[in-house]
Amino acid sequence: MGNLGQSSTPGTGSKHGNFHARSVRVAGRGSRLTLIRAVRIATLTGVSDAVKVAVLGVGGLGQHHVRIYAEMAEVGDVEFVGLYDPNVERAQEIANKNGVRVLESTEAVLEQAEGVSIVTPTVTHHELASQFLKAGRHVLVEKPITDEAKQAAELVQLAKEHDRVLQVGHVERFNPVFDYLQTVAKEPRFIETHRLSPYPARSMDIGVVLDLMIHDLDIVLAFVDSPVKEVDGVGVQVLSASEDIANARLKFENGCVANLTVSRVSPERMRKIRVFSGGETTSYVSLDYQKQEGYIYRIAAEDSEESSLWQKLLHAKDSAIVSEFGGKKVVREPVPIAKDEPLKLELQHFVECVRERQTPKVSGEAGRQALEVALEITRQIQVLETS
Repeated sequence: MGNLGQSSTPGTGSKHGNFHARSVRVAGRGSRLTLIRAVRIATLTGVSDAVKVAVLGVGGLGQHHVRIYAEMAEVGDVEFVGLYDPNVERAQEIANKNGVRVLESTEAVLEQAEGVSIVTPTVTHHELASQFLKAGRHVLVEKPITDEAKQAAELVQLAKEHDRVLQVGHVERFNPVFDYLQTVAKEPRFIETHRLSPYPARSMDIGVVLDLMIHDLDIVLAFVDSPVKEVDGVGVQVLSASEDIANARLKFENGCVANLTVSRVSPERMRKIRVFSGGETTSYVSLDYQKQEGYIYRIAAEDSEESSLWQKLLHAKDSAIVSEFGGKKVVREPVPIAKDEPLKLELQHFVECVRERQTPKVSGEAGRQALEVALEITRQIQVLETS
C-alpha cells in the first residue's frame, strides 16, 4: 500500500467529555484502581490527538488486546473508545477490569473508532473487516485473516481502495526472537519449527494448521527471500472434526527447506525454531519463542583463542566449546535477546501505522500469502483423510 492518506474522521459518536464521563461510571462498578485508571485516561487523552481505538471480541485473546490498549491509553498513546462483544456479561466484566466503556453494537464501534482490533471467530473476519474498511476505518484482524483465500484477497483490495491500514495478527513477527534471527541467519538453508499445545478451549472452528501452523508459515515466508516451489502436508484428527496434529514441508526456489510440526493435543507447550544458515559464516540457531532465549552454534575463527572476544565468550554464562575437529572449534553462545511482550509490540505497531499512515509489517497481503499456503496444506490433509 505504501504511505497511506489521511484517515476519515469517525462519525457522530459521543464527544470526549461524554465518553470519559461514561468511562468513569463504568469503572465505578469495579475496583478503586480501575476508577483511578479511568480518570487518568480522561486527563491524558483529553489533551492529545491519540488514535481512537476499539476492540471487537473479548474472549481469550481479545481480553489482552483490551488490557494493552488500556495501558496505552494511560500514557496517552491511544484513546480507547470502548469494546464490544455480543456476550454482554463478558463484555462488562472485561470493561470493569480495565476501566473501559462497553459499546452496544458494531455500529457504535464504527461511529467512534478510527482503528479497531477484530478478535472474533475466523468465520466472522471477512464480514466485519469489510464493514470497517468500507467505512474508512483502519483494521487489525487476528490471524488467520479469513478462512478463504478469495475473501482475504477482497480485504486486501478494500484496504487499497479506501487507503486504510490492514494489519493481520501474526504476533510472532513481533517476538524479539524473530528480530534476532533475522540478524544472524542471513542465508537460511534448513528451518525446523515445533508449535505444540494442550487441547484448547478456543479456535475450534478451524483446524490446527489455521490455528497454530499459520504462525510459523508467516514467519518462514517472511524469513526466506524466495518463492515457495513445493508444499507437502499431512495431518491427523484426534479429538476434533478437523486435524489436530499436522506436519508440512516447504521447498523454496532458492533451495531452502522448512519442516513445520504442530499439535494441539500435546501434554506440553512448545514454541521453537531451529535454523541452519549458510553464507560466509555458517551457523545453527536454536530459539525458544516462549522463553525468548536460545543458543547459536558456529565455528570460531582460527585466531579466536588469542582474541579478547574469544576470552569473553568462554567466560560468558552458558558459553562453551561443544566440539573440536581438524583444528576447528564449534562454540555455543547464548543469544542476546531483549525480552518484551509480542502482542504489546504488535498493537503499538498498528497504532503507529495508523498515525503515520504506513504499511504494517504484517500487511493484509502477507496474511493472504500465509493463508494460501495453509489452505493448500489443509487441502492435502483432507484428501488423505478421504482416500
